[in-house]
Amino acid sequence: MDNKHVKAGDQVYVIYRNPHTPNVANIEQAEIVEHPENNNDVALFLHESFHLIDEDDAVYPTYEEAEKAFNNIFDYEQD
Repeated sequence: MDNKHVKAGDQVYVIYRNPHTPNVANIEQAEIVEHPENNNDVALFLHESFHLIDEDDAVYPTYEEAEKAFNNIFDYEQD
């Protein structure tokens, strides 16, 4: 998903690495919200926190797309 095409109110999925355990990653649902400091921009709201969206952040419109990317990145598939 092109991050420039997301808008406030969109429900998205991201691959989120645990900051306390870097080798652990999960697919998490998040919401696109108005940027808290810039009304002309959006941010990711995840785990009760705002996260700025960088150009290289991978944001997926569906769980299935996020799961496919996760499996490709981590070479992992469940039976």
